[in-house]
Amino acid sequence: MNKIRFYKSIHVKIVIIYVLLILIAMQVIGVYFTGKLEEQLVNNYFETLDERANLLAYYTEEEMKRDEETEERPLSRRINELILELFDNDNRSNTNVQVIDKNNTVISVSNPSQRMNIGQRTTNPRVKRALLGNPLDPEVLVNPNTGHRTRVMAKPIPINSPEIIGAIYIEASMEEIYSQMRQINQILLTGTVMALAITAILGILLARTITRPIVDMRRQALVMGKGDFSRSVKVYGDDEIGQLARAFNDLTNKLQDANATTEGEKRKLSSVLTHMTDGVIATDKQGKIILMNKRAEAMLEQKQEHVLGAELTKILNLDKFMKLEDLYKFTDPILLDFDYDEEELILEAHFSVIEKENGAQNGLIAVLHDVTEQERIEEERRDFVANVSHELRTPLTSMKSYLEALADGAIEDPEVAPRFIQVTQTETERMIRLVNDLLQLSKMDSKDYHMNFSAINLPQFVDQVVERFEMSTKNDSISFKHKTPNKDIFVYGDRDKLTQLLDNIVSNAVKYSPEGGFITCSLKEEKERVIVSIKDEGVGIPKENIPHVFDRFYRVDKARSRNLGGTGLGLAIAKEIVLAHGGSIWVSSDWGKGTMISFSLPYVEAVTES
Repeated sequence: MNKIRFYKSIHVKIVIIYVLLILIAMQVIGVYFTGKLEEQLVNNYFETLDERANLLAYYTEEEMKRDEETEERPLSRRINELILELFDNDNRSNTNVQVIDKNNTVISVSNPSQRMNIGQRTTNPRVKRALLGNPLDPEVLVNPNTGHRTRVMAKPIPINSPEIIGAIYIEASMEEIYSQMRQINQILLTGTVMALAITAILGILLARTITRPIVDMRRQALVMGKGDFSRSVKVYGDDEIGQLARAFNDLTNKLQDANATTEGEKRKLSSVLTHMTDGVIATDKQGKIILMNKRAEAMLEQKQEHVLGAELTKILNLDKFMKLEDLYKFTDPILLDFDYDEEELILEAHFSVIEKENGAQNGLIAVLHDVTEQERIEEERRDFVANVSHELRTPLTSMKSYLEALADGAIEDPEVAPRFIQVTQTETERMIRLVNDLLQLSKMDSKDYHMNFSAINLPQFVDQVVERFEMSTKNDSISFKHKTPNKDIFVYGDRDKLTQLLDNIVSNAVKYSPEGGFITCSLKEEKERVIVSIKDEGVGIPKENIPHVFDRFYRVDKARSRNLGGTGLGLAIAKEIVLAHGGSIWVSSDWGKGTMISFSLPYVEAVTES
């Protein structure tokens, strides 16, 4: 989260708002107060000025009506004394007063600088209007040069009488009032600045009490965003902020519990997905991959980070014949065939829809199950049934033909009948061998198959089996070579099954050995096992057929093997016997040079033959 700039901080905003509120309040109060004060001062000044003007008019009238002969002082002096008595303070404030008789002659002035006007006629229109008994209303004039305001007025003498004997003209400066107002405004401004300074300090202190827990909660939120729920916010009081801090701490504890639960469930889900034997792929609503477990990565040979955001239909090679909408509606599993360089992989894909609480489709879950082995087993089962059917049908067909011929009268022929009966007997024995081999394989495939293990001296045992074949093949000009060590080497095994193992391998070598050929029987010790090898000098096995020689009913040369009486199960039975003894079996062959079949058995030391 980015750091909050200073001017965007709630701390600054609270202080600014608080200061602005005080400033606005002070301005409103100041404007209202100064306005009312100015209005009151002006009105008081006007009333005082009017009262003095009326008094001056009254006293001036009295002085003008007195007999001049009985007065020692002249009229102008007496009136001047009245003016000084009534307007002495105002003279210092530049108040000019003139008294004019009915002939427009100035008889007295208050301003010494205007004494030259005494005895002269005035041309002031206000004075003339006052002498005519129609005075103008008092008026405030503004000097355009200095901006000073002056109240100008003219009153007749007497004021309320039709006989006018004179007039009073007054010019009263109002600058003292406005000077006082400026001083008052300056005092208000100073007070406002002081109030703002105090307000700012109080606002900072108040803002800190509000923002401190908020800042703590912000820090805690940042820490919580990183997954640390160990801290808690300090509670500074029991007010709303304190209650918010407590609620935030409760939320932190609940989030910690919820996060622990979520992490636990996430680990469980991750463990389940990781250890699932099936592959799991999840997509969003658009079919883009958002999750793939390890098993799915192994199956598809693709890493999750490489396929995130890719379309599911393309990853599963379904885009050529299916759309995403089809998968949302598809309920049956789909078999997917992947051909890799070394092997073929067959997957069974099940699709389920991810739905929201309101039922809206939000994605897909694809579960991939490896059915390669199952399909291989099913294919082998089908092949096995087909091979068994074929192997049984061939002798049965042959027997049916000979039996029908005998039934049709060949049995009466002394030359044909014995031969037909011999063929029928041979085919019957062949079917018996096939059925016996099948029964043995079936028993070995079953889980409850048991063998009788005992200690066997392997060199002596191999020589005995080979010598038996030497006796039976004297007339075939096939020679045997023995390469067995002249010492005791013991293994644990079932004597009958190991005899059958060697019989199947040696008889196979005898069948495919040419007349006058050699069969070499060798035995050698390795670190933890004993290896027995039977090598013939037959035609060998092509390289492409070697991986299949232990498959059931598999023959390299089917026609020749069937003529030699083989069932195609000898080496398959040999493999099962070796595996049941904990060993392994393999083939090495060069085409035209012969074949060697080898098997290994676990080595046992210091035992006595049973």
